[in-house]
Amino acid sequence: MKNAARLLAKTTALAAVLAATTTVAQAQTELGLWYHGAGNEVEETLINRIVSDFNASQGDWEVVLEAFPQGSYNDSVVAAALAGNLPDILDVDGPVMPNWAWSGYMQPLTIDEGLIANFLPGTKGMWDGQLYSIGLWDAAVALYARQSTLDDLGLRTPTLDNPWTGDEFMAALEAAQASGDYEYAFDLGMAWTGEWYPYAFSPFLQSFGGDIVDRSSYQTADGALNSDEAIAFGEWWQSLFDNELVPGTSQDPADRDTGFIEGRYAFAWNGNWAAVGHLAEVDDLVFLPAPDFGNGSVIGAASWQFGVSATSENPDGAAAFIEFAIQDEYLAAFSDGIGLIPSTPSAAAMTDTYQEGGPLNVFFGLSQTQALVRPVTPGYVVAASIFEKALADIANGADVADTLDAAVDEIDRDIERNSGYGH
Repeated sequence: MKNAARLLAKTTALAAVLAATTTVAQAQTELGLWYHGAGNEVEETLINRIVSDFNASQGDWEVVLEAFPQGSYNDSVVAAALAGNLPDILDVDGPVMPNWAWSGYMQPLTIDEGLIANFLPGTKGMWDGQLYSIGLWDAAVALYARQSTLDDLGLRTPTLDNPWTGDEFMAALEAAQASGDYEYAFDLGMAWTGEWYPYAFSPFLQSFGGDIVDRSSYQTADGALNSDEAIAFGEWWQSLFDNELVPGTSQDPADRDTGFIEGRYAFAWNGNWAAVGHLAEVDDLVFLPAPDFGNGSVIGAASWQFGVSATSENPDGAAAFIEFAIQDEYLAAFSDGIGLIPSTPSAAAMTDTYQEGGPLNVFFGLSQTQALVRPVTPGYVVAASIFEKALADIANGADVADTLDAAVDEIDRDIERNSGYGH
């Protein structure tokens, strides 16, 4: 009788444990996460680690990751949005986010904004006065040079506080060309197309005093892309190609990858993502700030970020995952893994390369002081493509003023067709 009682008690206890386990399992709600890094082994390992850690840290949510190749990611999101099949959590490129928010693909991100108070400005995805996305890293462009090149040409080494003026920069290029030691004085990276153009080249335009669109209203490009300052930029841009200071629009991608390393280019305009590889090959590599053409030194900002889809039925769970993902531990891990700039000073201090005195710490300073996000408008997606074509045409000899006027007309027509994009 006693044995039967003990058996009954054990059976009851086991049933209670199983019931509790089942209750916890049933309480876990699945959250879909789409990510752009398929095919990048290091990146996939890092994002899988965050997902695994988050899922193990609590019992309410289970994030399920689906990774896409970067080249097809945006099209996949747009197709899914039209079909009503978006996941809960979206990975979004910073300058694209306003278009997705305006199009109804995303909803405001309701996280504790105290957690992002120290984040680099470019990592915060703002649209219509609200936070929609937040990034685990940012990216920055610098002028790559050899210290020996600066010394041989008798050039001042520019600093963040005292960058080269436009005249000093052009004198440096002309001195490199006159030396006869280089195939080209300056590598702009013309082998790269698409988003590279507005990200890397519109900061030159902004330093001249122009812009892709008028940011005071976002209702026109007139007076911004075809202003006197923009025309001066266009004439400068064309002169680089006319005077054979830079490779043309048909640059071989292999030359972009190796030309500076092999010493065929005196200077190169390149991002922090290429810095580690170049440091391994160039002993006296230095990273210099953007030149100031009269309206300050400017570089691009805003890389990939996390946000919540408009159709998510669990925005609190999605926000919980994003809050978990933006811990310094993961910001530092991504930086160490793929070389991008950690979003906070405290995360940078945890890395070998971006900590104070580290070989890439200069890029953190560039992002803090020189970075400007691309125009924050849903129309950016179209304007960026028009800007790219205009710059390529000018590089290939098109009339500067006519080309910029035509670009303005195209951008303005798109804004009008879309009723001002909600501004």
